[in-house]
Amino acid sequence: MKFRKWGSGEVSIAQGTLLVVGMRWTDRAIGLLSTIILARLLVPEDFGVVAMATMAIGLAAVFLDLGVNIALIQNPNATQAHYNAAFTLRVMQTTCLALLMWFGAPLAADYFNDARVTPVLRWLALGIVIGGFENVGVITFQKEMRFGQEFKFAFLRRFMAFITVVTAAWFLRSYWALVIGTLAGKVLGVGLSYLAHPMRPRFSTQKIGEIFSVSQWVLVRGIGAYLDNNLHRILVGRRASAATLGAYTLADEISAMPSSELLAPLNRVLFPGFVRAKDQPGELKRLFLLAQGLQTLVGIPAAVGLALVAPEAVAVLLGERWMAAVPFVQLLALAGALQAITTSPGYVLITLGAVRWSAAVVWFRVALFLPLAFLLFPASGAEDLAMLRVLCMAAGLGLSILLLLRTFPEVRLREVLATVSRPILAAGAMAAALTWGLGGVALPPLVALALKVAVGALAYAAALALLWFLVGRPPGAERYLVEKVESILGRKGLAK
Repeated sequence: MKFRKWGSGEVSIAQGTLLVVGMRWTDRAIGLLSTIILARLLVPEDFGVVAMATMAIGLAAVFLDLGVNIALIQNPNATQAHYNAAFTLRVMQTTCLALLMWFGAPLAADYFNDARVTPVLRWLALGIVIGGFENVGVITFQKEMRFGQEFKFAFLRRFMAFITVVTAAWFLRSYWALVIGTLAGKVLGVGLSYLAHPMRPRFSTQKIGEIFSVSQWVLVRGIGAYLDNNLHRILVGRRASAATLGAYTLADEISAMPSSELLAPLNRVLFPGFVRAKDQPGELKRLFLLAQGLQTLVGIPAAVGLALVAPEAVAVLLGERWMAAVPFVQLLALAGALQAITTSPGYVLITLGAVRWSAAVVWFRVALFLPLAFLLFPASGAEDLAMLRVLCMAAGLGLSILLLLRTFPEVRLREVLATVSRPILAAGAMAAALTWGLGGVALPPLVALALKVAVGALAYAAALALLWFLVGRPPGAERYLVEKVESILGRKGLAK
């Protein structure tokens, strides 16, 4: 199939990574600005009410999500009939979900002990139906690595929704502003998707069987992934107040930024790259080890650093009334980094056709979390649940590596460990510098935040460089980054 270009064409993995990182950072910069503004205009309880409704939607959605995006990306010979089938399945899925949410809204309100959930959930159900009609043609942007086009689409949708939700919050000063922003995002996303891509999908059942043959395991994995990501929040919503859930939810979003903004873009680029290299074990191994090394090199210090500066970051970004979120940010930041580092092994398993093993990892974390949360800690609070999530994420990372070694024997355990050892040690040095060097310094929050970020970054970079030199500058993430910097500066020699 050939479609009209809406921007630049296919790019390399390195170029794609830069584009997706830029796209993601731009998107999240808008999101962060939106969060900061909304945190000043609304109160934690407002966020908590909407979080209750969105968790109910997410729980039902995973039982209907057939993962058509993955099925289309994984199929190198997808035709228009496959896209039509995917569009049909998605509309069916979202319509069923919306009906379920409309009639099940009172039950969700009873679970969370908050009657406000019912009308919010029913309005959000309308957005579910609207979102189901988004043009599936935009999936080709990721599939064909045309990330410039994807950037335009995502940026316009995000920016227009940002203007809508901030305007609504300014006038309403209520959780209804968040509902309006969500609905606006759905409407804008559908409209822009048809401007961004010329494909005009239609209803068809011709290739539904082929799509479902791949997506059935994606469905199983998706159910586990949702439970894995949200069980802790669902329990907080049941055991605590709406205000506590609001603080916990916002803390979860902030703590996920090191992984979602730094590591997820790389995974988004590498998945189609993995698929292209799946018949070349040597190249697939090289890509995986490089990806794992880069993710560890960036994700671990970002998560540890966020945990260390959480009091100042919350005070500066959200304000004093959100300080209850600090311990949640400190714990969930570590969980987010562990989850992100688990993602690359998961994508390799999917690439090699072992989707069931990828699903097994998330279900293992769920199976570990459930008995601990309900049987051993039936009355645990929000902070205890966050700590339990960190422990389950660490156990899941170990299982994912074991399954990867079993499925992809070309990769050795020592090679995987080599990608994480130096960043972990360097992050420890950074933590020591911030704890012992600046632990007793009393400064205004903004000054303290800037100083800690600068000192932490310098300490980590210096420790990482020293460790890399001490072991003889081996190939890996450090050499890759040094070579990229040398190519930009026009100088060579340091990486050799």
